[in-house]
Amino acid sequence: MTTKPRREAAVKRPISITAVVDAVGALAAGNMNGHLYMYDTNKSGGSTGFGTEELQTKARRGDQILWNCLALECEAFVAIDDIIIDSEICEPERKVYPGTDVAYWTGTVKKDAGPITYQIKFRLGTRDEPITTTLSSSLVG
Repeated sequence: MTTKPRREAAVKRPISITAVVDAVGALAAGNMNGHLYMYDTNKSGGSTGFGTEELQTKARRGDQILWNCLALECEAFVAIDDIIIDSEICEPERKVYPGTDVAYWTGTVKKDAGPITYQIKFRLGTRDEPITTTLSSSLVG
């Protein structure tokens, strides 16, 4: 009797959330309203709200989330300063790609829950204080 070799379980890729920031507009307004466009890589899994400040990312316990940001204007500086979310659900941690100064944030969803909102603090241009999102994106179990 021959046995078939077991297939290794596919490695699950992280759900990547990208914030596209209109830094010039946000700095002029002093807030993120209308100057933030959120996207993720889990549309086929049920995420909604693409291109808005209220992205709803479909995520379950064990999913790894990776947050990053891009400036709409190539010459503008934008960076995530902090992610404010219930630490019982996810604890984002700032990391840097090896050999660069390019930062990203990552965290693992600890448990399934209803919509868990979060806010992002952004560093923009040469402004000393971060600007925090007023509308909340969320992780939806």
